[in-house]
Amino acid sequence: MTPNDEPIHPVSTEHEYAPEDNPKDGTSLARLAVQQEHHLGFWEAIRRYPNAVLWSVLLSTSIIMEGYDIVLIQSFFAQPSFRDKYGQYDPGTGSHQITAPWQNGLSNAVSVGTIVGAFANGYFVHRLGYRRVLLASLLAISAFIFISFFSPNLPVLLVGQFLCGIPWGVFATMAPAYASEVCPLALRGYLTVYVNLCWAFGQLISAGVQSGFSARTGQWSYRIPFAIQWAWPVLLFPILWFAPESPWYYVRVGKYDLAEASILRLGSTSQRAHSKETLAMMIHTDEIERSIDSGTSYLDCFRGVDLRRTEIASMAFAAQPFCGSAMGGTPTYFFVQAGLPESISFRMSVGGLGIASVGTICAWFLMRLCGRRTLYLWGLGLLSVILLAVGFCSVGSSAAGSNYAQAGLMLAWLGVYYSTVGPICYAVITEVSSTRLRNKSVCLSRIAYYISQIVCNSVNPEMLNPTAGNWRGKTGFFWGGCSAVFFVWTFFRLPETRDRTFEEIDLLFARGVGARRFAEYAVDAYVEGGEAIRKAE
Repeated sequence: MTPNDEPIHPVSTEHEYAPEDNPKDGTSLARLAVQQEHHLGFWEAIRRYPNAVLWSVLLSTSIIMEGYDIVLIQSFFAQPSFRDKYGQYDPGTGSHQITAPWQNGLSNAVSVGTIVGAFANGYFVHRLGYRRVLLASLLAISAFIFISFFSPNLPVLLVGQFLCGIPWGVFATMAPAYASEVCPLALRGYLTVYVNLCWAFGQLISAGVQSGFSARTGQWSYRIPFAIQWAWPVLLFPILWFAPESPWYYVRVGKYDLAEASILRLGSTSQRAHSKETLAMMIHTDEIERSIDSGTSYLDCFRGVDLRRTEIASMAFAAQPFCGSAMGGTPTYFFVQAGLPESISFRMSVGGLGIASVGTICAWFLMRLCGRRTLYLWGLGLLSVILLAVGFCSVGSSAAGSNYAQAGLMLAWLGVYYSTVGPICYAVITEVSSTRLRNKSVCLSRIAYYISQIVCNSVNPEMLNPTAGNWRGKTGFFWGGCSAVFFVWTFFRLPETRDRTFEEIDLLFARGVGARRFAEYAVDAYVEGGEAIRKAE
């Protein structure tokens, strides 16, 4: 039996399928495509869809720019040359400091810009497609970097960071949505998680650049790191000019001939014989979602069954800042405030972000072994324990051993975060959202992340900054408690979506299956009569 009383019957796509493709075979072709998806292994999927993998990886590379700058601007707060140029003299420390309000302002300017970019992305991609919006954003970021590079003071730098945040918001929301749409089921989780690896690579590159320039004096110690950001759009624009549009976008707007052409571009020569089956499956999924809710606006994300899906995606993303990433995600400043020398802090930051990159690769294997829900849940639990341990190490002790213990625990935090919560979130948000509202759902969830980040970036300096609360490692108590709250939410609300096609997930949500019971049901979206969902034996 299924959770609700009304059985869900599959929706026919016969009236939607192109006439020349024999409409009577539309549903059978779609069902065949789903069966192939479920039986397709990892290596066989790569062999059949090499172009899909290539273009997903290339587009996700744009995320490196956002990861690079997030660490860059936070690390500048610990760089003497940057503080001498933009900071105020603090008699308590005997050095120039970027005050907590300006730390908040610079960090949050990026977040506000990314909110604008994420919202605009959801609007324009629905009308123009992924490719054109991406290329316009690459041109925009190339222009906006000039403002940060030449900024003579903090107000101009703040404006530059805000404007740069707009295209970064586009990249951050476009990459996971595009990856989930161009790749088969066997690769979907890996390539959405790869988005987080690009984020980690950006942070690692930024930390390495900062470490290399930390001992230099003068304006070039911070201007050259800003200038390095130009490398990405200059490299990516001519390559991504040739990127194929997502076939799901063409299906949503009813351009089935272009959708099939895009499918042909994404698959290998041997896979092209199955293009009509793949197209039929996409049309069938689109029709199921139209029967549940035909709307495609932002408001539709908060109506009916999509309200629950938006909540899950948004809360999964909001958990990231609140589980300690405001303190551990950009570790250089925390290491300095914990009492480590600046040179060692920069080097440990590079090592920590190297651990983050390895952790994301480990997440690929853990995700397949444990699933999304289990990995996300226990990741939050471990992060909470680590953060509380940092707080206890800081209580009543300022010895060097305690300081290094806190730094070591934060390196462990980076390893756990980037093996669980950090990367798995990208798989979750793309899988729980409907295909018709995916881009908008991903944008809303990312906006929830940025709002949470603004809150956390506002609170964290007030606790950590020596000119404010000066809590040092005791800040871990606060973030450990927040992580525990999201652990409870995850236990009751986050479903398991591993090995489910988009239409199967649609039916489970439409029936109202509880989060902890998703894995207990078998789904057949093409069953003729009877129930499409049944309790797995």
